[in-house]
Amino acid sequence: MDKRIDILKGIHPGLFLQRELGSRKIKSCKFAETIGEHPQTLSAIIRGRRSMNTSLSLRIEQTLGLEEGFLMTLQVFYDIEQEKRKNTKIIPDISKFSPTLFWDTSIERIDWLEHSRYVINRVFERGTEDEVKEVLRFYGREKILEMIDTNPRSPFNNIIRNNLKLHLDYEA
Repeated sequence: MDKRIDILKGIHPGLFLQRELGSRKIKSCKFAETIGEHPQTLSAIIRGRRSMNTSLSLRIEQTLGLEEGFLMTLQVFYDIEQEKRKNTKIIPDISKFSPTLFWDTSIERIDWLEHSRYVINRVFERGTEDEVKEVLRFYGREKILEMIDTNPRSPFNNIIRNNLKLHLDYEA
């Protein structure tokens, strides 16, 4: 099996395909036509919105000269990684958050790790003291300072700065 598998474990095969086509200067639309696939299907796979299937994997591997089974192996490792993420869902104490803080989504559906920047900024912009403390407990000081947006043109800039100073003793 290809030695790259150990390095690429857990990434979507579409990301690998995108980079492979890019390095060969092949347009995905033309490539899709070459292998007899709808461009939309290939695009969805490249964007990680669709899984690789065996038939398509074999056609891509043959056309690009990749080892047979390489892309499906990536897909299986990606699926395993996604399943592990689902089963080890790490979330803060959501009872500390008002549902109105996240009015534009269901609080139960938030991926707290994937969308940490959004969550941190939303809570520091509009959250109560208890909500800010829970975000601080969950993410930690370093992650918050890495993700916080202190754009001076933001209408929430003063609120964010005050929360940073109050809860983290940090002046932005």
